[in-house]
Amino acid sequence: MRVFTPGDITEQQQSQNKYLGVLVAAKYARVLNEFPKMGSTGKEKKLTTRALEDLHGKDFDYRVMPRRRAE
Repeated sequence: MRVFTPGDITEQQQSQNKYLGVLVAAKYARVLNEFPKMGSTGKEKKLTTRALEDLHGKDFDYRVMPRRRAE
């Protein structure tokens, strides 16, 4: 299993913010968890590792949305 450091993640991002990279990977892992696991052999990678690999490899795009203020 490959170990990702926050520095590895910031090298591949547009924002150069390690906290944002980890947050995006965690939210993406939650999305991956919602997919059905049909034909699972049990030897797949952990979802967080897969999300970090996808983020590092630029396999998905994301954008930061500004927060809406309650009126």
